[in-house]
Amino acid sequence: MDKKTFWQLIETARAQVGADAGADGDEVAERAAELLARYPAPEVAAAQQVLWDLLAESYRAPLWAAAYLINGGCSDDGFDYFRGWLLTQGEAAFTAALADPDSLAGHPPVRAAAAGGESLEGEDALSIAWTAYESATGRELPSDSFTISYPPLDPSWDFDFDDTAEISARLPRLSALFA
Repeated sequence: MDKKTFWQLIETARAQVGADAGADGDEVAERAAELLARYPAPEVAAAQQVLWDLLAESYRAPLWAAAYLINGGCSDDGFDYFRGWLLTQGEAAFTAALADPDSLAGHPPVRAAAAGGESLEGEDALSIAWTAYESATGRELPSDSFTISYPPLDPSWDFDFDDTAEISARLPRLSALFA
């Protein structure tokens, strides 16, 4: 399992769930787990490392600030769940958000969440491989099949995300959308 195959899996799941499922990462994650369960067990286990590598790539303070604005606050777990949701949005949305978290203001599910006061979380995305492995083998995913290593957060973003002047200067489009 590599990133390209993982992203293809997510895109297939998104297509099968339907375009309107953009806000519901859990539906996409459920379908992705069903599709992944069809792969050989070693590939399913390897998918967990790919997922954690993507989560490590997205462990960035600017994205955390964006999640904080979008969800009206964001704990450590909440940031994990937000990044899980972001994974279910597909590679293009994920990559764009990492390059410029403020670009999320143009993402339709984010705009819908702003209008409806909804949170965007995809906790089930964090267990796509766990669910698929158990479904395919009847056993739990081996604990030695993945490692988790997060980089340090950018110290230039070490400020109170409730500081509306600072957050508005750094994420102007999201700030305007969630004002």
